[in-house]
Amino acid sequence: MIVSPASRASDGSRRVSRTVHQFVPNFAAGDAIGSHVRHTQRILRDAGFVSEIFYDEAQAAVRKLGRPRSSFDVSRDGDGGRAWILFQLSTGSDMTGYVLDLGLPYAVYFHNITPPEFFERWEPGAAENLRRALNDMRRLAPRARFAMANSEFSRELLDEAGYSPTSAVPVLVDWSEYDAPGNARVLARVRRENEASGGARWIFVGRVAPNKCQHDVIAAFAAYKEIYDPNARLTLVGGRTSNVYYRSLELLADELGVGPSVEMTDSIPFDEILAHWRSADVYVSASEHEGFGVPALEAMTFSLPVVAYASSALPETIGDAGVLVDDKDPVVMATAVHRVMTDEALRKELVEAGHERRKDYDLDVVARQMLEHIRTGIADG
Repeated sequence: MIVSPASRASDGSRRVSRTVHQFVPNFAAGDAIGSHVRHTQRILRDAGFVSEIFYDEAQAAVRKLGRPRSSFDVSRDGDGGRAWILFQLSTGSDMTGYVLDLGLPYAVYFHNITPPEFFERWEPGAAENLRRALNDMRRLAPRARFAMANSEFSRELLDEAGYSPTSAVPVLVDWSEYDAPGNARVLARVRRENEASGGARWIFVGRVAPNKCQHDVIAAFAAYKEIYDPNARLTLVGGRTSNVYYRSLELLADELGVGPSVEMTDSIPFDEILAHWRSADVYVSASEHEGFGVPALEAMTFSLPVVAYASSALPETIGDAGVLVDDKDPVVMATAVHRVMTDEALRKELVEAGHERRKDYDLDVVARQMLEHIRTGIADG
């Protein structure tokens, strides 16, 4: 039984609350946060909670799965003042002030916030929003009853901001969705290219943003082609967060002489992303800031060895199921990739370790963790 200690019947006994609504500023269809929000709602509803999704903005594909924040009515949706809010925090928004003014008990799930300095030189407006997001994070802390983060790395940031109690609960991902074959046209096209070139196919999946450091992946790829595999190809999958940074990557690839071997997909449907995963040979990340790092686990799902720069939450997420490098020198990263491409015993070991590691993040496993923390947090809050 889940109770809210702030709500009591006239005889002084605790009154049961079975309502937990999610508030998310931007509800998207194809990103990890949007997927996490949808799975969280299903988990809450399956456990007997009344749970709606309220948003300020929503993409068309998911708009009907939630409701505009403007439609929230405390007298109707607030369960007599006993409803809880689960705020999905990843960006700055007007929703923060709204939640603070509602007066309902709330908890926070923290998806991490990219440090603004990564965007200063590329997108000053984005940097300003990130500063606002960090301020919102601090504003929410004093009155939050409890908070969850997508990793221990992110949880420590919650502790520093003054949240208590805190816990780490990974992002919810339904891995069965990755069993689909992928877009047949894209899969056939990329496999034809692979067969014609005869080289290794690198892949990195993630939005094109300065903190993801796709420029370092391109530099390492250029070194790899020069030293080890002149026929190699690289696919960068992800929509652009910064148009200026995106264009700089195109220019860099041309300057390094690897432009024809680098494919940048921009935003594409999920079935096309699956096709790229299924036609790759190795996943390479040079990212300097990840709150969790879902694509590393996606790579493990597709039996790809992982080579990654050991930054932020990536060592925690990858564990011993990948090659972690402490130096982003292009030759160092290229050599690490060459090793996993040529050492069959190592490659097999990494693939098997990746399959085992991914099991730690199976949806039912993480769902139980999340539900336990929500129940405990509400009961103790």
